Amino acid sequence: MNVALLGIPMDLGAGRRGVDMGPSALRNAHLARALRALGHTVTDLGDVGVALPESVDKLTEGGLVFLTPIQEACRAAAERVAALAPDVFPLTMGGDHSVSMGTVTGNALRLAPGGGRLGLIWVDAHTDYNTPDSSPSGNIHGMPVAHLTGRGDTRLTGLGGGWHMRPEDIVMIGIRSVDTHERELLREAGIKAYTMKDVDQLGITRIHEETLERLSGVQGLHVSFDADALDPAVCPGVGTPVPGGLTYREGHLLMELLSESGRVTSMDIVEVNPILDTHNQTAEAMVGMAASLLGQRIL
Repeated sequence: MNVALLGIPMDLGAGRRGVDMGPSALRNAHLARALRALGHTVTDLGDVGVALPESVDKLTEGGLVFLTPIQEACRAAAERVAALAPDVFPLTMGGDHSVSMGTVTGNALRLAPGGGRLGLIWVDAHTDYNTPDSSPSGNIHGMPVAHLTGRGDTRLTGLGGGWHMRPEDIVMIGIRSVDTHERELLREAGIKAYTMKDVDQLGITRIHEETLERLSGVQGLHVSFDADALDPAVCPGVGTPVPGGLTYREGHLLMELLSESGRVTSMDIVEVNPILDTHNQTAEAMVGMAASLLGQRIL
């Protein structure tokens, strides 16, 4: 398989500095080498240009912090991903989770002119379904899924022209932190979310089976993996840790099962913050998750 690595070193959407170094941390954890060892051809496309927070005014436009530079970076990411050849597997590296507004859009545009039907598997402790009206902080990394479905500021919902995700094409796994108004918006949209209670009761295998059945009608699957989906004991280097997350083996099992399905066409790794990490432990764990999704097996 041809794998293209693309960094989006952005921490404009988060409330803490440091995730802009996530792509470097993943590279230093030998992501490319791990994928080449699996037989893949790996090309590192470098990074999308992103404004530094200290170089721009922290403007709050319509309740959104750093809206304009985030819009610019996400649009650039979408264009870079959309331009990749159909046989390429894009593996995009954040940066905070707001980068997915660009990467998911770009991958949908790769599927078909005007945007194809892309399924989104959102592996995260948070649902990130706030809108500018519901967000308690104005930080855009808590809003990408809402904007991908067309809810929010038009400057971010319009990244794909007229394309938006269908809520029924989104499945969230590992959820354990949801704002009050965000919960109401999720129910209204009808997005399927598996909380950690569901993981405990159903197990990863059944959740995987139900996820693939729900997303059976899409043209491709995009996995957006936030490092804070894993328990802080596994991934301490994240800005918004929440106790009680996915175990190391649950994360790998999910990636292994998705790999066996043969349906995943792209991936994000986001919210790796080396400033908060211990000896690059979080980046190394996430390299392992990517390797499992791209074919690594125990035997």
